[in-house]
Amino acid sequence: MRTALALGIVSVACLAAVAQGGNFLQDAEMSWGDGRGKVVDGGRGLDLTLDKGSGSGFQSKNEYLFGKIDMQIKLVPGNSAGTVTTFYLSSQGSAHDEIDFEFLGNETGQPYTLHTNVFAQGQGKREQQFRLWFDPTKAFHTYSIVWNPQHVIFAVDGTPIRDFKNHEARGVSFPKTQPMRLYASLWNADDWATQGGRVKTDWTKAPFVASFRSFNADACVMSGGAQRCPAGTMEATGTSSSWWNQELSDMSYRRMRWVQRKFMIYNYCTDPKRVAEGVPAECKLR
Repeated sequence: MRTALALGIVSVACLAAVAQGGNFLQDAEMSWGDGRGKVVDGGRGLDLTLDKGSGSGFQSKNEYLFGKIDMQIKLVPGNSAGTVTTFYLSSQGSAHDEIDFEFLGNETGQPYTLHTNVFAQGQGKREQQFRLWFDPTKAFHTYSIVWNPQHVIFAVDGTPIRDFKNHEARGVSFPKTQPMRLYASLWNADDWATQGGRVKTDWTKAPFVASFRSFNADACVMSGGAQRCPAGTMEATGTSSSWWNQELSDMSYRRMRWVQRKFMIYNYCTDPKRVAEGVPAECKLR
């Protein structure tokens, strides 16, 4: 059943799923971890390590203002309880923008939780969480962010799982003015990450390792206050083949909704505590 589901999802070409391999030596730099992060395979991969002393992280050398970012990740295997692996875009400051993939570890045999969030002007609390339809520790899988002036689309192996639309006309903030850098990390969050903090990190299993490869940023780079985009990025096409014009087709939308029905385990739009405070405006809009 699990294999059939996986094949059924991957067979739908919703978004380009194959990331063209970048080079971590050229495109990224270690940001913390005191040597616990290491570039491997001649720059084609990067391993992050977590032990009781510290986790580790890296960041892109460039800042981006819109683009399609792909990363292949193989998550911490075995007992990953308490660990969090992240892949996200973020600007700086209290009014920052941010687009998050976070992978919350679990006990051996229990599934990871994929946590997504979108911040705009410092305001987040737009969490959606999913189970994955495969074991993300057995092989590399591609996680993608399409970010353009109208959409933030989250995709897994080319299948869209979330589409956060620009509803600024309805008073909903949207990340579109602040350049963001790519960040990735592996760190300990056993006070909340696994089953609400009930299950703690088992340090006898350390060091924990998450592996990254095929970092590809088809994106507009900010440099010296100027935006440099790949040739042809902003050209309008009838098929919206460029990420600049990317939106979900009817088929892609139906596939996303199927994934959400089958695998979504939390949605801020339907959280009774959040709804009691007032349904967020974007939750009332398609």
